[in-house]
Parts: sequence; C-alpha cells; structure tokens
Amino acid sequence: MSILDDLISALPGDAPAREVRVGAFWTAVWSRSCGLASTVGAGDHEHGATFVTEAGRLQGCSARQLAGLAHSHSTLEAGIGLAAINSLLEVDETRCVELNAGQFLIERVPGRQVALVGHFPFVPELRRTAGRLWVIDLHPAAGDLGPEEGAELIPQADLVAITGSALISHTLEGLLQRCRSDAFVIVLGPTAPLSPVLFDYGVDVISGTRVVDPERALRSISQGAVFRQVEGVRLLSMSRTGDSNELG
Repeated sequence: MSILDDLISALPGDAPAREVRVGAFWTAVWSRSCGLASTVGAGDHEHGATFVTEAGRLQGCSARQLAGLAHSHSTLEAGIGLAAINSLLEVDETRCVELNAGQFLIERVPGRQVALVGHFPFVPELRRTAGRLWVIDLHPAAGDLGPEEGAELIPQADLVAITGSALISHTLEGLLQRCRSDAFVIVLGPTAPLSPVLFDYGVDVISGTRVVDPERALRSISQGAVFRQVEGVRLLSMSRTGDSNELG
C-alpha cells in the first residue's frame, strides 16, 4: 500500500462531485465539502496533447472515483485527485488549531538546520532566522537546490518542511524516507490532507486548509487567485501528538 492508497482507503463514504474547477494556481473539488490542491501545470507539451482524459465530464462523478486520479502521471489529473481526497475528509477540528504555517516555521527554525521542499513566500524570513536553510524545488529559484542535490541534504536537517504538492508529483514517500528519525517533519500547504494517515509515515504536523465557504473559494480560484486571494478558507494545523501546545 502507498500513502495515496492509505489516504483513499481511510476516506469515510462517498459523495458526488458538485463542482470541479481547475484554476491557474489552485484546483478545487466540491463534494461533501470543498477540497483544494495545487494546479501543477503540464509544462512543455506537444500541441493537442491531453492532460485530463475526461475533461468536461467530471462534475457528478463519484468523489472517490476522482480521488483515484491522485495516482495519475498527469499532474493536472493528480491535482484533481488530491482535491477530491480533501473534499471527502471529515477533519477532526478538535485536534486542530488555526495556524499560519509560515509563522510557525519561522518561530521554530532559529539555530536549526532546515530543509524546505517547495519555495514558499516566507523563504526570505526563514533564511534570516534558520541556522542553515536548504530550499529544494523542482524549478529552483536563485539560491535554491534542485531535487536530486537537495534530497542528499535532507538527512542532515533537524527540521524538514515538505509541500503537500509532493503528493501530486508522487515524491512525498521518498522524501519522508530520507528524513532522520529524530527530525521534526511538517507537511504544509492547501494540498496537504488533514488526515492522521500522514502520521503513520513519520509526519509530526500537518498544516492544511479547510474551505468554509465553497462558493467564495470557487469564485476566487476560477478567476486566477493566488492563495492569499482565495476567499472562504481557514488555515488549520494538526499535530501527531494531539497536543495543541506543540503548535502554540
């Protein structure tokens, strides 16, 4: 079983997909609730290539059926699959606190060696406060590392923060396996499922997103919103220990 298989197996029940939106930056599936995931573009491709096989016919499909797309090698389909998984989760909010993951990391990193997989807006502040910071990205910006070079450094990190989009690229399990057993590990971003399943794979904290007003969120996403522009969402974090003080 893979982490995706375990996430899907743990989903409670099913529901039809009322809406499926693939925006420029975010993908949304509204079934029982509304789930989000990153829109990871197709990159360079041949003219006329197909990336979502059933495009135009996804609304009304079973959300569990769409969740199976998380296994797809098409990143657009995989994003729909992760959004569908997130749309079916019944999040135990008694285990969660409202938390900005960037601020949480900034407070945690002084003096630590930190590996951040994914280039987030708070990188400049992390660079100023971390003992040492390695930023690893599929498309490295100045000062970042590519995936192969960066993966070799993850075992040196005291704290590892991984974008939930690693589930879309099917790299999360490999990244988690490279983390030291004593490292503090967080998976973050709107793609990250707020599911205890991730704790079985060595994750300490999940920082994700809960959509509380699907219509506002869908409207924002459909109009090209970057995440800070997406309306109708809450930032929630869940700890493996269930201790909210760990997140405070």
